[in-house]
Amino acid sequence: MSRFDSVLVANRGEIALRVIESARAAGYRTIAVYSDADAEAPHVFAADEAVRIGPAPVKDSYLDGERILAAARRAGAGAIHPGYGFLSENARFAAACSEAGIVFIGPSPEAIDLMGNKAAAKRRMLAAGVPCIPGFQEAQAQDDALLAAAEDVGYPLMVKAAAGGGGRGMRLVETPAELPGAIAAARSEAENAFGSGELILERALTAARHVEVQVFGDEHGNHIHLGERDCSVQRRHQKVVEEAPCPVMTPALRRTMGEAAVAAARSIDYVGAGTVEFLLDADGSFYFLEMNTRLQVEHPVTEAVTGLDLVALQLAVAEGEALPFGQEDVDLCGHAIEVRLYAEDTANGFLPAAGTAVAWVPPAGEGIRVDHGLAPGQDVTPFYDPMVAKVIASGPDRAAALRRLRRALEDTVLFGLPSNRSFLLDVLADPVFAAGEATTTFIDERFPGGPPAPVPTDEQLCCAALLQYLEALAASEAARVSDDAACAGWTGPRALAVRRRYVRDGEDVDVLLRQLDEARFSATLGDREVVLELFDAPRDGCLRVSVDGLQATVPFAFTGPGEVSLQWRGRDAVLTDALAARAAGQGGSGDGSVSAPMHGNLLRLLVAAGDRVSAGDELAVVEAMKMEHRLQAAVDGTVSAVHASVGEQVSAGAVLIEIAPGD
Repeated sequence: MSRFDSVLVANRGEIALRVIESARAAGYRTIAVYSDADAEAPHVFAADEAVRIGPAPVKDSYLDGERILAAARRAGAGAIHPGYGFLSENARFAAACSEAGIVFIGPSPEAIDLMGNKAAAKRRMLAAGVPCIPGFQEAQAQDDALLAAAEDVGYPLMVKAAAGGGGRGMRLVETPAELPGAIAAARSEAENAFGSGELILERALTAARHVEVQVFGDEHGNHIHLGERDCSVQRRHQKVVEEAPCPVMTPALRRTMGEAAVAAARSIDYVGAGTVEFLLDADGSFYFLEMNTRLQVEHPVTEAVTGLDLVALQLAVAEGEALPFGQEDVDLCGHAIEVRLYAEDTANGFLPAAGTAVAWVPPAGEGIRVDHGLAPGQDVTPFYDPMVAKVIASGPDRAAALRRLRRALEDTVLFGLPSNRSFLLDVLADPVFAAGEATTTFIDERFPGGPPAPVPTDEQLCCAALLQYLEALAASEAARVSDDAACAGWTGPRALAVRRRYVRDGEDVDVLLRQLDEARFSATLGDREVVLELFDAPRDGCLRVSVDGLQATVPFAFTGPGEVSLQWRGRDAVLTDALAARAAGQGGSGDGSVSAPMHGNLLRLLVAAGDRVSAGDELAVVEAMKMEHRLQAAVDGTVSAVHASVGEQVSAGAVLIEIAPGD
């Protein structure tokens, strides 16, 4: 007899859609939950039923276990799938589900509690004989104990939050002089993110690979692994690219690491899907990092190479079924690579971005999978993680998967807010990554100053000028496009030149556009003259055009006053006609004001009116999208006004502190 006939998904976005898909396929009634910010989100309409759980902030919605349970009771849900993040590794919530007679699709509260604390987990793994990084993991260690233990651990070392993960509450320390500040910063970040400031120390392996093993257990004592994933390409300890299998894995090493991962799961009677994470050194030594007691963001690459539906397997195990196969039946076939598409400003320190997805066209094709919860016109809010999609490519070997993934990213269209798409293309094209040699230091070594701001090409400038000209033309009553023919009905050639002014690499560039005939134009940029030929009127966000004989389809969207976003040969450009923007009243200021870089919560305010500050001084800390962002003075001067208080929600661009420059 089935334990449950319905599944409430206590999550949002792409993972909610992913779980709903498999649950519906298995015949379960599905229930979504949503905050006010997600009332129109795709996952709400994908489920059979949906229940509102509160306002946008996570503490009042997706992190409120009582509201989730109330929604489950309201809908008559028999089980709750937590997805990842939010309440997925909350032992108290898992226990509360059990007490309410609702099946929690995940491991026991005891397993979650034990593995959720890095100090306790490491002590258990040492007892189970699993290799661990040398370190210090005493419970509730105070600053003096950590400082004393650091000499035995050795430098460089990592300061890590015992609770939580995702790179929060984590600092790399190179020298003893850096340690006190790192402990203070990590403890503060951990307390704000996880409600616990407990820390541990570990020896830093700075050129290792991050390799994790997918494990599964059932209630009948069976434990297996489904191979490994390489997650070495990380930024601020957060994964950016994941692949299966690991490029340097051998059958013998896979067997040894797999056995260690299974031993870890068996030592805590683990039930369900879990991931045991290791650092793999260049000499083949590996060391336990942590165990994630949930489905991972990167599970699609394992599904691609095993042919398994991991969510369906979770549901079956939660029903009390035994795993339907043994270790000897697990076969890895081909290769898969996943990248995480984030709404973030890569040229501005990867700051998370909020805004409206004016245009969103995910890629498709052979071996391509896209997990996302985004719709065109949907707002990406500051309340949640900035990941908007996962793009996965698989193929018979790594080269084929990589080639497909590059093409898929080039075909991905996201306009209206900044993203890391171009940066991901740079990562995939890097010869070190292409050779399968990336370690956890890859981004720091290959992009030491961060990715450069994109510099628009002549082709992009010309296309922008043409698009804005056509937009103005279509808006005039004298030049309408007929319904019969895309280019018929235009008013004919124009001798008049239209000037557009854009900024490229800090300098103004004028583009002089002339219409030569119904479909041909010339664009002059300095000494260069470019001929453009239009093959169809712009429609559905695409322009088919030839630029000096090279014909291509150009995705585009008008994203602001005088602003057009477009792609040329897979690369983005956001171009604002300075003349049109000036006419629309846009402007800026060059004083010493400090503004909020994004929507968020003012966590700390370190100055008051009248204080003297120097350029580079830390003035305030804003918490947004699960990260702390430290605001610094840009000039020497005196604080003349403070416009916000601690705990206040601040809006992107809002002036928080005013500084009068001068001695």
